Amino acid sequence: MHLEIAIIFNQPSSDRYSKMGEFKAVAGVLEEVRPVHRALSELGHTVTKAPLRPPLELVKEKLRTIRAELVFNLFEGFEGQPQTEATVAGMLCELGIPFTGNPPSTLALALDKAKAKAILESDGLRTPKYQCLSPENLEQFHLNFPCIVKPLGEDASHGVSEESVVTDLDQLEKQVTKTSQLFGGNTLVEEFLEGREFNVTVLGNKEPLVLPVAEMVYYLPPELPKLLTFAAKWQEESLYYKGTRATCPAEIGERESDLISQTALTAFKLLGCRGYARVDMRMDAEGVPNVLEVNPNPDISPGYGAARQAKAAGLTYNQFIEKIVLFALEEHSYSQVTETV
Repeated sequence: MHLEIAIIFNQPSSDRYSKMGEFKAVAGVLEEVRPVHRALSELGHTVTKAPLRPPLELVKEKLRTIRAELVFNLFEGFEGQPQTEATVAGMLCELGIPFTGNPPSTLALALDKAKAKAILESDGLRTPKYQCLSPENLEQFHLNFPCIVKPLGEDASHGVSEESVVTDLDQLEKQVTKTSQLFGGNTLVEEFLEGREFNVTVLGNKEPLVLPVAEMVYYLPPELPKLLTFAAKWQEESLYYKGTRATCPAEIGERESDLISQTALTAFKLLGCRGYARVDMRMDAEGVPNVLEVNPNPDISPGYGAARQAKAAGLTYNQFIEKIVLFALEEHSYSQVTETV
C-alpha cells in the first residue's frame, strides 16, 4: 500500500512555556516528527511535513492546501494553548481529511481533567479523590494530605514538580496560587497516592489491543516525592531525570497485569479513544489501580512510552507506525459508512 501522507505538527515558537523554563517540552515534538517521517518513508509512503504556526485563524486554510490521502497528526497545540490541539483535529474533520489518532471530542475531554475523571468514576473506575480549587475557594478544601496540585488543563507534565506535592494548608495555598497564576483558572488538587505507578498503551478502534504494562520506577532521595515531574521527562541534569526509569514489561503477577490492562481498556473506551492512547494509573492502599489520566496524544518516539510497549509486544517501530496508519484509515472508512446510513 502506497499513500501520500502529510505530517502536521506545531512549529515550536516562543510562548508562555519559554518564560517558565519549560520550552523543551514544546520543542520535543520535532524529536517525534523525524522518526515518524523516516518510518513512513521506509514503509513506502510519500511523506511531507506540514508545520502549523499561529494564528489559529489561518490554520484551516493551511490544512485546505495539503495534498495528501492521510494526515499523520502530531499537532499538540501552540502558543501555550493546549486546547488548540482539539480545535485543529476538528478542522480536519470538517475538511473530510483522514487523520491518525483521536477525534477532537476525545482530545478536548482528556484535557479537561476533572470532567474526564468524573466520567471514569461514573462507570466504576477508581481515580484519586479530587477538587478543582483556586485561591478564591481554598476554604472549600476537604481532601486528605498529602495532595498533588496540577494545572487543570495541561499535558506533558507542565507545572508538575516536587513542590506540587503538599502536606499542609500553607503549602497547599502557596502551590494553588502559583499554579493558578502561571496557567490561569482553577487547579486540580488530588489526594496523592504513593503506590506503584503504571501506564498502558491501547491501540485500535472497535476491538482495541492492550500493549504490555509498563511501570515507572523511582530511584530518588527519600525527601523527594515519587512522581513523574516535568524535570523527569525533560531536564537531563536533574535528579528526577536520572532517578526515573520505565520498566516494560512491568514486574507484576498475572492478576495485577490483567486488572491494570482491563482498567486501561475501560478508560480508553469511556473517553471515546481511537487509534492509540496511553492510560496512567497508580495503585491505592487496597491494591486497586486508580486512573490518573488518559493521554490521547502520547509521545510515540522510539525508545519511549508507547513505542517501548509496542516493542515489548513484538512490534518493530515501523510496524507500530503502520498500525497507527491502518487504524486511521479504518476509522475514516467506518465514519463515512455511518454518515451515509
